[in-house]
Amino acid sequence: MGRGSAGLRRLVREVARFGAVGGAGLLVNLLVFNLVRHVTELQVVRASVIATVVAIAFNYLGFRYFAYRDRDKSGRTRELTLFLLFSAVGLVIENGVLYAATYGFGWDSPLQSNIFKFLGIGVATLFRFWSYRSWVFRALPAREAVANAESFLGASEPVRPPQRARV
Repeated sequence: MGRGSAGLRRLVREVARFGAVGGAGLLVNLLVFNLVRHVTELQVVRASVIATVVAIAFNYLGFRYFAYRDRDKSGRTRELTLFLLFSAVGLVIENGVLYAATYGFGWDSPLQSNIFKFLGIGVATLFRFWSYRSWVFRALPAREAVANAESFLGASEPVRPPQRARV
């Protein structure tokens, strides 16, 4: 297999890990949203914002320690700041969809609220995936990644690929 297929496999694994964390975060988001709506008198978008904030905290832990655990960890303050910034943009996207449906079109039954909450999460997820992988959880430079792997494996000398015979 060529270099391109290895990159594609890495991307597929990354999308799968992102999806696992995101799927769990989606459940947290929807459960908190419906719980807050059920036990309080808060307006729908306010309940949604609370649920989104809880899901953001849950997702950060999942992304940092599962989905992107192999990514650069040197600038945690920068990472968390960017994560919160891009998460806030995602929050506006997600809840903007719900706001438009609820107050723009009057679609505010519990079923409609959940449908538009889910749709807003979907739209915001596309933005979040791009921004998190591009800006927040950046890949390590190749040399540093190899050094980290070697130190983890306890290799005393770097493992070098076999030399090809020239013809």
